Amino acid sequence: MIIEPRMRGFICVTSHPVGCAQNVKNQIEYIKSKGAINGAKKVLVIGASTGFGLSSRITAAFGSDAATIGVFFEKPPLEGRPGSPGWYNSAAFENEADNAGLYSKSVNGDAFSDEIKKQTLDLIKADLGQVDLVIYSLASPVRLHPVTGVLHRSVLKPIGATYTNKTVDFHTGIVTDISIAPCQDDDIANTVAVMGGEDWAMWIDALKAENLLAPEATTVAYSYIGPTLTEAVYRKGTIGRAKDHLEATAFAITESLKSIGGKAFVSVNKALVTQASSAIPVIPLYISLLYKIMKEEGIHEGCIEQIQRLYQNRLYTGKPIPTDEKGRIRIDDWEMREDVQEKVATLWKQATTESLPEIGDLEGYRKDFMNLFGFDFEGVDYAADTDEMVGISSIV
Repeated sequence: MIIEPRMRGFICVTSHPVGCAQNVKNQIEYIKSKGAINGAKKVLVIGASTGFGLSSRITAAFGSDAATIGVFFEKPPLEGRPGSPGWYNSAAFENEADNAGLYSKSVNGDAFSDEIKKQTLDLIKADLGQVDLVIYSLASPVRLHPVTGVLHRSVLKPIGATYTNKTVDFHTGIVTDISIAPCQDDDIANTVAVMGGEDWAMWIDALKAENLLAPEATTVAYSYIGPTLTEAVYRKGTIGRAKDHLEATAFAITESLKSIGGKAFVSVNKALVTQASSAIPVIPLYISLLYKIMKEEGIHEGCIEQIQRLYQNRLYTGKPIPTDEKGRIRIDDWEMREDVQEKVATLWKQATTESLPEIGDLEGYRKDFMNLFGFDFEGVDYAADTDEMVGISSIV
């Protein structure tokens, strides 16, 4: 079939298997170009199919020759209907890992569930024995709690007062003001239940109980802080409460891993175009301005560049892992540089529908968005007939 991008609001409902494979290949080539990393050799990535999770799996495998197990929840293709981009990303990764002689297997299902945890633990027990790195990179808007059976839904809302600021429709380039009403009732608790640290701790507790964590094992979860511009709706909003919980959980996990010398960290990463961030008002405008500045300064990074730097310059230097005053790894350091943020704040005041094409990088934003779904990659013939029925042979 000929697969074209088809938009529904802030999401693309089609994905291109050849383009997704090109995305994976590009990331692998980048990792290879940066040299070997003396990192973990047996790695579990929870949320392994897109964004930072996919880049984490690629960096571990092709930077450190690691055996990897990936957990994700993706839709396989049906005749005449493409699978999800994460499905095609994972298929491409498995193929590249197999060609390189690297162990890789995957578990497809709800990572919040006890069933998927058990499947994953059984796989580790059978094939790897133990893991020495666990990456936690889930980005789901809902969670069915495995103990209570309650379905929790996260919300992106400010706390206490309505938030009003600029945003951009990145499809049209139109800049408008938007207002977001404050959260109500159980919004905070539900958002913390979905995006906080409880499930991360459940995974680590389950792994530890089965003796599947190697001595001095490390686990890392990903977070974001962002600028003053967005803090009312992000870091000081409902999601911020969830991120606070996630960060507090890192200390609790480290305490629980003392017996094996293990540690848990939260890595605060850079603002990037993801399926989740594209749906957050204000963020697309901020990212388009940020990209313009960081590209001009020569310090722009995508997911793979961020994670390669995290592994090479933070996690595996042979020295104590550097953290901020709250114990967090800061790989958002270039984004949050004072001069960068000052320039963003200046451009923010100037941002209009008319000025944005010149002062921002909306085209870069759009390209990164289309890349998420396998579109707009150089070297891919999008007019060619494409087989959508791509399988993943190593799924358990």
